[in-house]
Amino acid sequence: MAAEQSFDVYRLPEEHEAIREAVREVCAAKVAPHAAEADETGEFPKASYDALRAADFHAPHILAEYGGAGADALATAIVIEEVARACASSSLIPAVNKLGTMPLLLAGSEELKRKYLTPVAAGDAMFSYCLSEPEAGSDAASMTTRAVRDGDHWVLNGVKRWITNAGVSEFYTVFAVTDPSARSRGISAFVVEKSDAGVSFGAPEKKLGIKGSPTREVYLDNVRIPADRMIGAEGTGFATAMKTLDHTRVTIAAQAVGIAQGALDYAKGYVQERKQFGKAVAEFQGVQFMLADMGMKLEAARQLTYAAAGRSERGDADLTYFGAAAKCFASDAAMEITTDAVQLLGGYGYTRDYPVERMMRDAKITQIYEGTNQVQRIVMARQLLKG
Repeated sequence: MAAEQSFDVYRLPEEHEAIREAVREVCAAKVAPHAAEADETGEFPKASYDALRAADFHAPHILAEYGGAGADALATAIVIEEVARACASSSLIPAVNKLGTMPLLLAGSEELKRKYLTPVAAGDAMFSYCLSEPEAGSDAASMTTRAVRDGDHWVLNGVKRWITNAGVSEFYTVFAVTDPSARSRGISAFVVEKSDAGVSFGAPEKKLGIKGSPTREVYLDNVRIPADRMIGAEGTGFATAMKTLDHTRVTIAAQAVGIAQGALDYAKGYVQERKQFGKAVAEFQGVQFMLADMGMKLEAARQLTYAAAGRSERGDADLTYFGAAAKCFASDAAMEITTDAVQLLGGYGYTRDYPVERMMRDAKITQIYEGTNQVQRIVMARQLLKG
């Protein structure tokens, strides 16, 4: 028996389990209590942010050399999963901090990294990612935001849409066309600061879910920034954007897993307490079959997500496939599981007095953002056909 227990080949390391316990403890005490209010008011859950920042879970992926926790991709996914289990809106704090800073980690100069990653690690600023536009969603290469060189500066003009945490974040990774004749090879990446002259924001979107995470347009009106704020070489922005998404689709998969886990946990508790026809609803085989399917889909999603996270940390050649597969599978599973959780609570599941309807609404976006699941299937098919 001792020999069997020493077989750690397909088991999370103890340090990762310890991270899960620590995040769960913080979230149970200081994030979950604000989840319903954030959803009702549509306001950024500052108390949850403060709790995550105090525990160093607000941007765990940032390297220790910039003052961060230095969490690997799997540990970061576990943090996001556990925060999402309590509050999907709050899980976008660590997730979007990673999304916004990943281009710097992948392609930024040492000076840029030191200047912008350090305040994010300290919890003094958040980072958002500005890729999508009103007419450039899935077809991001069709963006029209322009950056024109002017001496030792660049001048940016355009509109970015669907920007998570816009207005709250201090820093923005902005993708803009620097050479209109080169299509995707004419796109460059820049760091824009909220305080830069010419930066403004639209009204918050009125959304189905993740209401505690503001989504707004970002307007760039003759925003003049120093040339050294370009991330990587000119014309490499689109490649950086796509590489970033390979890594951060794993975080959306983790978010979906967390939302689904929260819904399953609540539904399990409910059906064991709720009595009909003289016995607990959980004793009915039809209900048991639903729970079994929910648990099975959830665990399959989690294992695929963790496998993708390992590839993200190592930078494996098949990360593009695994990131897309994990995001697609986990978000589809989350939508099914949260919908079933609402069903298991019956009429109560349809009311705001219980959290599962919020989880169902929150799950929907995971099938859409960071590349719709239709786009993920295109990505996966291309990767398979390459082989």
